[in-house]
Parts: sequence; structure tokens; C-alpha cells
Amino acid sequence: MINIGIECHATETNRWGVGHHLAKLLEEISKKSELTNEFRFYLYFKGRIPSDSFLNNPIFVKKVLKLPFFRPSFNIFFHLLLPLAYFRDHLKAVFFPSFMLPAFFLGKSLVVLTNDVHYEYAEGQLPFRYKLAYRIFANWAAWRATKITTYSQSAKEEISKIFKIKPEKISVNYLGIDPILIHIQGSTLYVDKYLLYVGQAFPRRRAKETIQAFAILADKNPGLKLILVGQDKYNPPILQNLVKETNQKLGGERIIYHSYIESDEELRKLIAGAKLFIYISSSEAFGLPPLEALALGIPPIVKGNALNRELYGENAFFVENEKDPIAIVRVLENALKDTARQQEIIQNSEKIVAKFKWSQHTKKFLETIREMTNE
Repeated sequence: MINIGIECHATETNRWGVGHHLAKLLEEISKKSELTNEFRFYLYFKGRIPSDSFLNNPIFVKKVLKLPFFRPSFNIFFHLLLPLAYFRDHLKAVFFPSFMLPAFFLGKSLVVLTNDVHYEYAEGQLPFRYKLAYRIFANWAAWRATKITTYSQSAKEEISKIFKIKPEKISVNYLGIDPILIHIQGSTLYVDKYLLYVGQAFPRRRAKETIQAFAILADKNPGLKLILVGQDKYNPPILQNLVKETNQKLGGERIIYHSYIESDEELRKLIAGAKLFIYISSSEAFGLPPLEALALGIPPIVKGNALNRELYGENAFFVENEKDPIAIVRVLENALKDTARQQEIIQNSEKIVAKFKWSQHTKKFLETIREMTNE
């Protein structure tokens, strides 16, 4: 029996990004009954064990790591208790999905590393303590991890240069797209035409510039709205005030902002009702939300770069200068008018999204784990 540890604290709260990806991986593992004679996965949590039914599968051993009489602390959990668990639970390797490796970890490790982590600590607006942690422990992972995994060939090429990692140490594992199990009719919350932005609103994802662009576009499109969904990651937060001020200038509630929508089904319906999906990020290793929109038949607006050409080919509308609201407006105007191009993108969507399956992601993950533990 091969004991594998997985650091799972990102699944404990609202599941953006890492938390969502990890939950889908664990769900797929739980479906594979043939693994029960090969693996035990030790799942380590910082504060609580989530209530997902798939976690009840006996292939998982679930543990909350904390010290008696101490409040749950990420630093104690990550840098002290996880390294100790490696030896106590006789693990062969540990998977770290959150872009860092603990300071005192001495065993075999598989670490997710991405180019956007470097962007955040080098150019982003994270608080200083987070920038410092990512700078130290992402670089520590690049140097010390047994294997690095990332989400695209473009990301592999970037992190190989940024972190000076030999390419053969890095595996590429595309993320998956949630299967659409029901016929999506569109959200009942909004009957107006709207553009949609979904994703944690780090400055590199250009929510501010999207709002500024919409303010210019709105006068020529009086029946159009903009809906933004995502936690405000600006430092300090700006989105609520910016939305309020922009709506005042536009003379009505033309922009609607939600920090989070808990229901996956309602979020899918919201995406399915949009005219276009906006995700013009300056730096991503993958960028799952616009692919999920494409799976629902909504043309995406993304940055024109190597990553998005890798993922979409020509099946998207591309913004070349995502920092310029005027450049964004031009692409939005063209996309709204060019219905023939919209239909072409929608017709090609099935063959694009077919490449991205959680079952394939899980298969690649298991192959990498087997390779590591057999060395």
C-alpha cells in the first residue's frame, strides 16, 4: 500500500482556484475503486474537514492538524505539522497544490507551481507578508521539490525560465471542465443582456479596467449590463466603490457586483445567460473560468498571448493590451457586433473543451505519483 499525503486546507472555505481544482481531483479519485488496493491518501486540513460526500470513501484518511491549546495557524500547520506528518504516517510522498513547499519538509514532494505566483509576488498587490511567503517558499519549491507540476505548456516554459528549473522536472497537467449534467437555460436572476466577469479579482485579472471599459461602452448600448463575480483582491479593495461611482455616472444600476455565488448551478446559469465572458488576465497558468464559459456556449474575451493561443487556437476574442480600457472597448464592440464570429466560436467549442477533462487530469496526477514513488 502506498501512502500519499495531500495538503487540503484550500478546500475548507469558498472554493476558488486551488480549492476547486483540488476538490475535483479528490472527487475523481473517489470514483476509482481500483485504486483502493494500491493507495491510501492522507488528507490534511488546517481547521475542519469539509462535508463533501466523496470524502467518505475509505481510500481517504482525513486528519485535522493542529496543536492543543493553539488557535489554527497556517504557518504551524504548513511548516511544522505537515513535515512531521510525513514521518508519522509513513508517507511515500506529499502533494502540495498551493504553490509552496514547507520550510522543513525533507521527503518526496509534488508541488504545483505557476507563472502567476511569480507575477503576484513580483508585480501584484498582495500584502507584503504574502508576497514574502510566496517569494521564499515558491522558490524553495522550485529548488527542493522532487517534481513540479503546472497547468499548461506555456506555463511550463515560463516557470522553467523564471525559477531556473530543468524542463524534465516539470510535468504539464491540464485542468478539467465540469461536465454539464443539465440543460442550462440561463439565470432567472437577470433578464437583461449582460457581459460577465467571473474569477477572484486580482489586479492582474483587470476587473478595474473591465469596469472602465464598460463605462465607455454603456452609452452606445443602453440595454446592456455588466455583472462581476469574484472576491476583491485589490489592496486596498476598490471594486464596491468603483461600481457604485460608475453606476452613479451612468445614471442607474448598469454594473452588478457579487463577491461570491455559492451555488454552482446558479453560477452556471449566470454564465449561460451572458452575451460574452470577460477574463483578460495579464498572467495565468491556465485560466479555467473562460473555458467553462465556452463549454456553456459563451464566447470568451481573453488576453492575446501564448497561453490562450495554446488553449483556444483562434476560438476566442483577443485583447492585445489588457491594461488599456480603450483597447478592451474596441474588442467588446467588435465581439458584440460580429455574431457570425460568435457562432463560429460556439460551433468549435465542443472540440476545444473536449481536451480538458478531470478524469484525464486525475490520470496524469496518478501517473506522476507512481513515477515519483518508484524512483
